[in-house]
Amino acid sequence: MDANAKYTQLIQDLRKELRPQREWGEGKGLYLVIGHFFNGLACGSWLFSLIFNQPAGLAAAYLLGIIGGITHLMFLGRPARFWRMVRKQKTAWVSRGFLGLSLFLAGATAYLVPIFLPGILWSETSLLSSIGYVAAMLGMIGIMGYMGFVYTASKAVPFWNSPLHPALYVSYSLRGGVAVLFVSSWLVPPAKDLTPILLPLWGGITALVILLFTLEIHGALTSGNEAARRSVHDLLAGRVSAYFYVGTLAMGLIVPAYLMYSGMSGAVTTGLMALLGVTSAVGDFFMKFSTLRAGVFLPVWTHLSHQRR
Repeated sequence: MDANAKYTQLIQDLRKELRPQREWGEGKGLYLVIGHFFNGLACGSWLFSLIFNQPAGLAAAYLLGIIGGITHLMFLGRPARFWRMVRKQKTAWVSRGFLGLSLFLAGATAYLVPIFLPGILWSETSLLSSIGYVAAMLGMIGIMGYMGFVYTASKAVPFWNSPLHPALYVSYSLRGGVAVLFVSSWLVPPAKDLTPILLPLWGGITALVILLFTLEIHGALTSGNEAARRSVHDLLAGRVSAYFYVGTLAMGLIVPAYLMYSGMSGAVTTGLMALLGVTSAVGDFFMKFSTLRAGVFLPVWTHLSHQRR
């Protein structure tokens, strides 16, 4: 969209009492959604790869974290000045997220080197590897928290300003982590088949995501806030409903749920589970994209009732 079109769109939006936010999720703002998506996958897959001892999953998490970091930089107006974000750790969730990502990537590097390059630089039992393990875990926790709280802190958009939003983003990350393990197990088969564990785990986390999302929608509808209700309308029956129904529900829930049923009731193949992982991840992306695009600002002007004299 060129400058004239953006200006025209801004004027049209300002004439509305309830103005949709377009800074995050449209144009260059799409990089923010992509960055959060990849970082969520990175955190979830790192956690579950450690739990199930999957080196391929750890490598995938590391690469996903790098991609997420690059797309975050592409979102910035001047990427070369990214270092300035570090200065506001006490007040800005974006700054805390940058610190978490830096910790994760630095720690993951120190932890993964002896796993994939044994006997060359340092060993898996070395102090540096242990420090890397701790740093990566702290960074992972920081990223998970940042992705939800950065929206909750946006009080001008009531739909995002929900106490359930951080928990919902943590759930997305865990669901995405299982999805990545499905794909990595197909690319690099593990010594032990994890499908009997991962399938019910994915189902349980998906049920949690559905519960949290339903509660968040219910909270927005019953909050008495017109901007929050408009966001729900735009999500379910308005300007972003196609992304929600096709991308989130059909691609991200119905298709993988059918694949899960097929896997639990018949012959299970790693290719089928990889497809489940891909469709699940696509659904998570569209969930984040549609809820971000559905954001509506509080009215600039508020109606005041006539005071009695």
